[in-house]
Amino acid sequence: MNYSENAGKQYHIQVGKGDVGRYVILPGDPKRCAKIAKYFDNAVLMADSREYVTYTGYLDGVKVSVTSTGIGGPSASIAMEELVMSGADTFIRVGTCGGMQTDVMSGDIVIATGAVRMEGTSREYAPIEFPAVADIQVTNALTDAAKKLGQNYHAGVVQCKDSFYGQHSPESKPVDYELLNKWEAFKRLGCLASEMESAALFVVASSLRVRIGSCFLVMANQEREKAGLENPVVHDTDMAIRVAVEALRSLIKKDANP
Repeated sequence: MNYSENAGKQYHIQVGKGDVGRYVILPGDPKRCAKIAKYFDNAVLMADSREYVTYTGYLDGVKVSVTSTGIGGPSASIAMEELVMSGADTFIRVGTCGGMQTDVMSGDIVIATGAVRMEGTSREYAPIEFPAVADIQVTNALTDAAKKLGQNYHAGVVQCKDSFYGQHSPESKPVDYELLNKWEAFKRLGCLASEMESAALFVVASSLRVRIGSCFLVMANQEREKAGLENPVVHDTDMAIRVAVEALRSLIKKDANP
């Protein structure tokens, strides 16, 4: 059932068939969409609804789009569901994260191969035993892009949660015993970074049989801070955006010449 006033548009994101390309970059922040769209040729604003802003343009002559998802799994899953119904099938999430290993430094790029499902959205798509994993083709395209652009990157598992402040001030929460113990466990298991969307997006993508990968700018690392190591806060997401755009170019080329 479509609740939209315009039957040709999806209810939340307000785009429909033909409005988006099969390849879509997914930032969280709507304000990043215009910044990403500058890398496209002939980009046009297609919709601006709630937290969902969509631009569509071209990369190497192929239609591509960018749609913001807002913060967290619930809104991100809505964006993916409606984009797939509009014709998209390949996604790259671009965002920010906080490092968890002390060698993951501010300004580095993290590419998620999988995600810890410490959030609620994915549980409404798959049993908890099912892993949240990125598509191997998209992941390989991202790592190749980072190498090509000379970006310092790390590829591995990230932790996803629903509460930003549950990560940054866990001791203030009544369930601090659980938050702190799980954080230590994930660190010991080698989790690279913490963010909020990939686990949900990876599982939703599995359920819809579409491709997705994720890359992030490391803004800072609270573990480096605790250890007294250098830990500047970096805000320039252009590094991660360039990696995502280069990866899309690679995927477009490979899909055209399988």
